[in-house]
Amino acid sequence: MAAAGSSTRDRILETSLRLFNEDGVAAVSTHRIAAELGISPGNLHYHFKTKQLIVTWLFRRFEDRFAPCIDAAATVTALDDLWLSLHLTFEAVSAYRFVYRDIDYLLNEFPELEARAQALTARNVLAANGLCAGLAAAGVIDANAGDVEMLALQIAFTTTCWFTFKRLTPRPQDGKHAEAALAAYYTLTLLSPYVVGEARDYLNYLRAKYLR
Repeated sequence: MAAAGSSTRDRILETSLRLFNEDGVAAVSTHRIAAELGISPGNLHYHFKTKQLIVTWLFRRFEDRFAPCIDAAATVTALDDLWLSLHLTFEAVSAYRFVYRDIDYLLNEFPELEARAQALTARNVLAANGLCAGLAAAGVIDANAGDVEMLALQIAFTTTCWFTFKRLTPRPQDGKHAEAALAAYYTLTLLSPYVVGEARDYLNYLRAKYLR
């Protein structure tokens, strides 16, 4: 029985995540989630009494996936490793894209999430700062303390706003590059004015790959 309950709970969360990502949290009711799953509203409410609880659980899952990505970035000292780290970060954000896309609605409707969202953002900025400082110390970028602080803010801003921005731009016809990879490349180019030495060769390689 416990395993069956856990399975139903996971199915509810997975279906809710898909619907929230597709249509937005405001447009998805618990009745719709239940109908999508083919279960009664009562069965769904047995596992999650309110939509708020579903959102809270999904936000926790987002934290669990996103936080290790941004923390790992702080230890990067080479551009190729940074690109991979950013790629994983954008995959995490994409998987839970309703969070940042609907953040204003979420914080208004579920204010208890605000402190956690702010803490995650602060963690992102701090990790990005450590990342840029590490690249500067390794001689990959030529940036002073002020440059490092500004780059960190720009990286954190891009990781939180990229998929919202993409909804406002035409989609490429070929779609040959995965969106997370493309987002990682564009974020990496924020460092372009500061990259020096052999690291610029890798940046040029990526530019040829994504802009040709």
